[in-house]
Amino acid sequence: MINAEVIIVGGGVIGSSIAHYLAKNKVDVLVLEKNDIGSGASSRNGGGIRQSARDLREMPLAIHAVKNLWPYLSEELGVDVEYHQKGNLRLAKNNQHLKVLEKIVEHGQSVGLDLKMIDGDQVKELCPFVSHEVIGASYCATDGHGNPMTTTLGFYKRARELGARFITGESVKSLIIKKGKISGVKTLENIYEAPIVIVASGLESRSIANTAGIDLPMQKVMLEALITEDQSPMFSQMIGTAASDFYGHQTEHGSFVFGGMTGLEPFDSQEENAVTRNIAAPSICRAILGYFPFFENVKIIRTWSGFLDEMVDHVPVISKVEEVPGLILACGFSGHGYGISPAVGQLIAQMIVEGQPSISLEAFKYDRFKPRV
Repeated sequence: MINAEVIIVGGGVIGSSIAHYLAKNKVDVLVLEKNDIGSGASSRNGGGIRQSARDLREMPLAIHAVKNLWPYLSEELGVDVEYHQKGNLRLAKNNQHLKVLEKIVEHGQSVGLDLKMIDGDQVKELCPFVSHEVIGASYCATDGHGNPMTTTLGFYKRARELGARFITGESVKSLIIKKGKISGVKTLENIYEAPIVIVASGLESRSIANTAGIDLPMQKVMLEALITEDQSPMFSQMIGTAASDFYGHQTEHGSFVFGGMTGLEPFDSQEENAVTRNIAAPSICRAILGYFPFFENVKIIRTWSGFLDEMVDHVPVISKVEEVPGLILACGFSGHGYGISPAVGQLIAQMIVEGQPSISLEAFKYDRFKPRV
């Protein structure tokens, strides 16, 4: 039997970030990961670090991360996370698109975000390769992008240097509760004890939380991504569209990473390992060519797919569970957890070490879905 002060279930970017900030505060932390570090959604996303087009509840975390954490993260972790704060362009081709973006801008500006509408000529100045069909965009100069894999491995590496323990190949099957409080977790072959357990295991968080009588309205959503051959530097912004038909950016190595979904990808809800389908990548490519015609002769090197842990309201759960003292949930990030991962790790560490986080997490409580009397 292995003991720790805190057990984290899940070794993705969220779990590894929490481990880093806890270990930084000299907490004895143990991370249990079913597969390899970062093998789930953390290594299968587009790398966007954005404040724009987020639910207003997430804005304080996103703004805090961009202002106070991302600019210094490579130095802190001793790993180049390839963070580039070069802005985010969300493109529009028609008036309906513009109305979508105007609403996004209105929401962002309401919380003080430097977000504005620009016209087609201004888009061309920032990104000359865009199609003449683009008539406008929302633009947030303080948004950017990074490398999800190096970020996840950076958190992992630094957490280990600070004393955190990681065990891979351990599939947590249930939480252990004694006298109404959390006391550890059970895997296929072992029992691990701790007075605090943080469930940050993406899609599997729902089934694990269920063993303590907690249900989360979370579903599995499939996305696909692709990477191109290297190109000369063309544009540095993170790119998205009002129609949400693709997103992506050019990496510092020259290749482009793009992602998207059609909503029509067939998969078994019990499927664990996502494989690419013959639907999403062609759809993503058609959308890209509609905005960037020069990609017509650019070769795709590979594609990959992954599953998102999507909450019914598209906002994560970052919360203590009052009915089970010692249990904390950090899941349901719905495809936009990477950009706020440093903030989530820091705030959960503060919750444990200092008693409360420096930014309120009230809006992320797990019981917000319960009917109110």
